[in-house]
Amino acid sequence: MAKQSWTSLALVGTCALAAWAMIAPAVAQERFPFEREMFLDAKRLADSKRVPMLEIFEDGRATIDLWCKSGEGRAEVTGDAIKFTLGPMREEYCTPERLQRDEELAAWLTAVTNWRLAEEDVLVLVGPTELNYRLSTH
Repeated sequence: MAKQSWTSLALVGTCALAAWAMIAPAVAQERFPFEREMFLDAKRLADSKRVPMLEIFEDGRATIDLWCKSGEGRAEVTGDAIKFTLGPMREEYCTPERLQRDEELAAWLTAVTNWRLAEEDVLVLVGPTELNYRLSTH
């Protein structure tokens, strides 16, 4: 009976190690990409070379560039949860279309609740509208 108990215990231990080996790489890959420039995965507007950008620091500071406006904000990252708070934004001269896009993007960012990394270095911000940001390679 003792031999059977040790065999069962060894089998359980082996299964646990195998499960951890499969899960550990996924957990390691899910580290938030702090201090990396991220660009919204969107086509540039015809009248601009600008694409919205984010950079989030471990202390919660965030640099936020929308289609027209830029400013600082906060990004609280806990596990796979994230919450954005936009601070005062500097406004540049913009077309009414770009101002409207700024309002939409700001609302979408403040409604984000979670994040995940997708293939090809894409940060997916999950909320009522899913936003994809490409991690800068430089």
